[in-house]
Amino acid sequence: MYNIGIDLGGTNIKVGVVDENYNIVAKATAKTNLPRPAEEIADAIVETVWAALGEAKVTIGEVNSIGIGTPGVANRNSGIVLYSCNLGFNNTDLRALIQKKLNKDIYVENDANAAAFGEVLNGAGKGYKDVVVVTLGTGVGGGIIIDGKIYTGFNFCGAELGHSVIQYGGRQCGCGRKGCFEAYSSATALINMTKEAMEANKDSKMWQIAGSLDNVDGKTAFDGWREGDKAASDVVEMYINYLGCGLTNIVNTFQPEVLLIGGGICKEGENLTKPLNEFIARESYCIDPNRSTKLDIAKLGNDAGIIGAAYLYTLAE
Repeated sequence: MYNIGIDLGGTNIKVGVVDENYNIVAKATAKTNLPRPAEEIADAIVETVWAALGEAKVTIGEVNSIGIGTPGVANRNSGIVLYSCNLGFNNTDLRALIQKKLNKDIYVENDANAAAFGEVLNGAGKGYKDVVVVTLGTGVGGGIIIDGKIYTGFNFCGAELGHSVIQYGGRQCGCGRKGCFEAYSSATALINMTKEAMEANKDSKMWQIAGSLDNVDGKTAFDGWREGDKAASDVVEMYINYLGCGLTNIVNTFQPEVLLIGGGICKEGENLTKPLNEFIARESYCIDPNRSTKLDIAKLGNDAGIIGAAYLYTLAE
């Protein structure tokens, strides 16, 4: 039997047919084409499911279940997306919209939670039961796995790790608060810090690396640091300190076996993980170094959400 995992994003709909060993045997994608009504989005999902099945040469009869990872707050018990500003969903019964067209069991979960579950099933979190995954992208996303199950809180709004405050009254965050972890540790935050440093240091090598402020990305400061640029080195140090602060808070709160970080910034590898490990070891509340949280990089990338969504049925009560 196969399961289908769907990563529903604001830009793309990604569908994967997943076998019993958590391998994606075929994929199909389509544009989400927002804004448009939920019914049209559901129709596009169904069309993409059929395309993935065709690619895999698998019939709908060989499919056990279908799982969907969606932005926003999803009630996994009812299949209703309570709210998703990206998709325009508000108490949208996504399960019913898909189920009536495919006649299969449908499971709906927040996309970051589904991705975290995927890492536990067949990624860097495999073999562990208590895992936290933090994604460093446009914002800071989070997924929490406790005893092998996704934690969402009683109202399905839990795991918004990016919106814990690490600097009271600090930088404005998109959520409305100031000083959020996301405002200091996302890729967006790193880019903003880099631009500020470049404007304050017109002789920085970062100007040569990026060419202009419009071309600054998450690598610019690290590239400047590699070339020995003082302003770039200051940005990298500041970013790692803020990121380390937020990650240490997570360790102190959950004490997971493994804390995984993901996102394009993680391509820096040990340039990122080595100083972060040192920061967390120094700052975290741990009385036994032999039983401390392991920091690692998530390894499934965009496939994590598909694999995790495909196996949401295993968490059904």
